[in-house]
Amino acid sequence: MHFGIIGAGLAGLTCADRLVGAGHVVSAFDKGRGPGGRMSTRRIDTPLGQARFDHGAQFCAATTPGFARQVAEWAERGVAAHWPDAGPDAYVGVPGMNALVADLAQRHDVTFECLVKGLVHDGRHWWLVLEGERRGPFDAVVVATPAEQAAPLLSLHAFPMARAAAGSASQACWTAMMAWAEPLPLDWTVWRGDGPLAWVARNSAKPGRPGPAQGAPDCWVIQASADWSRQHLEQTPEEVIGQIAAAFADLAGMALPDPLVARAHRWRFARPVGAGSTALWDDMLRLGACGDWLTEPTVQGAWLSGDALAGRILARKAA
Repeated sequence: MHFGIIGAGLAGLTCADRLVGAGHVVSAFDKGRGPGGRMSTRRIDTPLGQARFDHGAQFCAATTPGFARQVAEWAERGVAAHWPDAGPDAYVGVPGMNALVADLAQRHDVTFECLVKGLVHDGRHWWLVLEGERRGPFDAVVVATPAEQAAPLLSLHAFPMARAAAGSASQACWTAMMAWAEPLPLDWTVWRGDGPLAWVARNSAKPGRPGPAQGAPDCWVIQASADWSRQHLEQTPEEVIGQIAAAFADLAGMALPDPLVARAHRWRFARPVGAGSTALWDDMLRLGACGDWLTEPTVQGAWLSGDALAGRILARKAA
């Protein structure tokens, strides 16, 4: 069978891996410029060279057998590394979090910068509706996007799936990326807490990242809490960066020196609320959905959902 997969994040590509391994053909489409999505790594040029920020997912925790095997395989090939500062089960992609998605993407037929606006079924096959054209035909389609984007794609064809997606609202997250020429004099690398900030980490201290010891900038990622992000959702990045920087200065207990880089990024669909189902598949329609919005808002959750959907599809085909 030829599968069309909408969304080339970790869930969609994990599903693609198992389907291709079972002899199926997969074509994946993603609106992003490259692999990563919420596991993206931002690179910004500075006078000291490139500053790198994992400005979405900060790490992955391998606490289930299947995902632990995947992470171990990545670590063996140098695609992932243990990051004990974030916890005993924490791993990061090397040289950035997007390396994990990129590793899967390079195995498959993926078209980036391709926004799928709708789905059409002609009675036998599926077609993807793009700007001014269609792609297909496909024997089956998997929607592996955030719930808010999945709902309209599913609504005309599978109301129960669309309803599940529509009922899984995501929390937003404002993220600040800041870098300095000299290391900030702080004796900690990771901070979690309540209030305006939820997560602060010295990104350049992660394994495989250049830092001040290599002449590179001291890079920090500061993520606001869900409540604070919601309250400031429609502010501009220029307005938000100053407020997050002030909160970071209060946390650090010092006046921050002038940064080389100070940027803010809004993740509108950052933290999905699990819908209570690992994956969705309609064998009659040959239409399915996967993503962390169905499981848990983690890297592991996305992988588990994609793996579960492929398993469900293959089990039905083998029956």
